[in-house]
Amino acid sequence: MADKQDEKLKTEILDAVIGLFNEYGMKFTMDQLAERLHRSKKTIYRIFPDKKRLLDQMVDYVFDSIKVSEREFLVQTDISTVDKLRRVLGAMPGQFETVDFRKLYILKDKYPELYSHVEKRLETGWDLTIALIEQGQREGVIRDFSIPVFRTMMQATLEQFFQRDILIESGMTYQKALTEVVDILMRGIITDGVVTGE
Repeated sequence: MADKQDEKLKTEILDAVIGLFNEYGMKFTMDQLAERLHRSKKTIYRIFPDKKRLLDQMVDYVFDSIKVSEREFLVQTDISTVDKLRRVLGAMPGQFETVDFRKLYILKDKYPELYSHVEKRLETGWDLTIALIEQGQREGVIRDFSIPVFRTMMQATLEQFFQRDILIESGMTYQKALTEVVDILMRGIITDGVVTGE
């Protein structure tokens, strides 16, 4: 029972952290977090011993939630392989749609260990995407191309979003930029004549 309560509290804390991140970027304080949660800092530190661990878990929480969304698209039977791939590449769970991920550009210089964690998560977890690409190639709706090159292009673009303030400078949200990147990449791999539902 205690484990379930701790998991619920952990999720509650992480959701509050994401809200604070959206408002203050990485500069939010543990006092602000305790106030947001209406809980003591001692309760928070029981779950997360320090802010570094808390931020590491926030990264995992976001990426794990994205993977859950990806799996939900995979089991849909009413959309084509191409549309599944488009949705998987642009997956963003509803609770994160309003989060300003553009603020992550300070990570590389000011929080290098946390940035490394983000990079690692960007580089892993491609199995479902690759399986969809291969399925589309077998169906003849996605042309043959180098999957490692495609993956590198996608990763490199996202890493640029997290390394520089280009999205802030251009006044573009992370979600809009991600949608455009996916659209550009998908146009390059879809077989001529294939119509998508997007």
